[in-house]
Amino acid sequence: MNKVDRWLLPDGVEEMLPVGAKKVECLRRRLVDGFKSWGYDYVIPPMVEFTDSLLTGSGSDIALLTFKITDQLSGKTMGIRADITPQTARMDAHSLKREGVSRLCYAGHVIHTRPKAPLSSRTPIWAGVELFGEAGIDADIEVICLLLESLASAGLEKQYIDIGHVGVFRAIAEVAGLSEEQENSLFTLLQAKATTDIKLWVAENVVDEHVQNWIMALPKLSGSVSVLAKARDIFVNAPGEVFAALDELEALANIAQPRYPQAQFHFDLSELRGYHYHTGIVFGAFTPGLGEAIANGGRYDHIGEAFGRPRPATGFNVDLTAISKVINTSEAEKLAIFVPASERAEQWTAICELRAQGERVVMALSGQQKPLAHQACDRVLVDVQGVFKVQIINN
Repeated sequence: MNKVDRWLLPDGVEEMLPVGAKKVECLRRRLVDGFKSWGYDYVIPPMVEFTDSLLTGSGSDIALLTFKITDQLSGKTMGIRADITPQTARMDAHSLKREGVSRLCYAGHVIHTRPKAPLSSRTPIWAGVELFGEAGIDADIEVICLLLESLASAGLEKQYIDIGHVGVFRAIAEVAGLSEEQENSLFTLLQAKATTDIKLWVAENVVDEHVQNWIMALPKLSGSVSVLAKARDIFVNAPGEVFAALDELEALANIAQPRYPQAQFHFDLSELRGYHYHTGIVFGAFTPGLGEAIANGGRYDHIGEAFGRPRPATGFNVDLTAISKVINTSEAEKLAIFVPASERAEQWTAICELRAQGERVVMALSGQQKPLAHQACDRVLVDVQGVFKVQIINN
């Protein structure tokens, strides 16, 4: 690489300079403190793990996003995490082994082999929660309410959330007798909402007229909570799992919508994000100015099975890097106090006292006589008749 190009970073890999880093760190602290106030315990999973555990139960999508490296000590393959949920599942099943409900939260970098969207970062910072040990809809309601609370706390005045349920599609695919290849093809068409292609595909692959109508209706069942009642009419004689999924979505709407009237709930029965990973309700949050979801989540039961302890689970992750680019707020930070160079013990004592009080104190180095512009100092510590005092800097 040419010397003048050595500063270049790989595509999609970002650094954060002071202003951006401050905004993301303020978001991280605010959200994690919020998670803890709801009873979630903070954990710090490692950046790398053996792929045997890191990719367990996470689906092929995560496997493709994961960088693989060789451990020089064991010779085994390790992965740099592309998702933190499997790590918390391992901690719940193996490291903690708690009885009953367990609530965990986290924040940290994930690394992706490729951007999840054209302009997405490959090194985003995520914060999230996972709730283990409860199969009931009240757990899904809790994490969705916490997500909406977190987005409001982050400074997003209005929250937009898309909600689906993989149980609807999964039940219809099963009654249709689709092969794995057929199911994947239909899944791809539904995600693109390619209604014309779906109609052609259904005509070629599905014989039962009722099932044909159910599949072709899926992309149209999108909108307010009223689409759930419409779905009940369309899915007459459908498998019971379809109606169980609709019951869960209605229960969610009946409780969460009144709690968060400022949020816009959008129900979409062809929404299958994380289909190869999730097992029930799935959701994504959006905000104007960003085309991709700023948060994703859903139910993923049985993820701990490979660790010897299958547990029902639900949770979400929030992309702090993406959110930081669309909000203007950050915590106000005090300007600093400049301290001219001195070896006097009394000055050092005064500096320590100021820092203990929460002040930011910048000490002069190498004969520096006044603060630099980027040090943001509005006061100076001076000796007034043997006593060190803070005074305003007069420009």
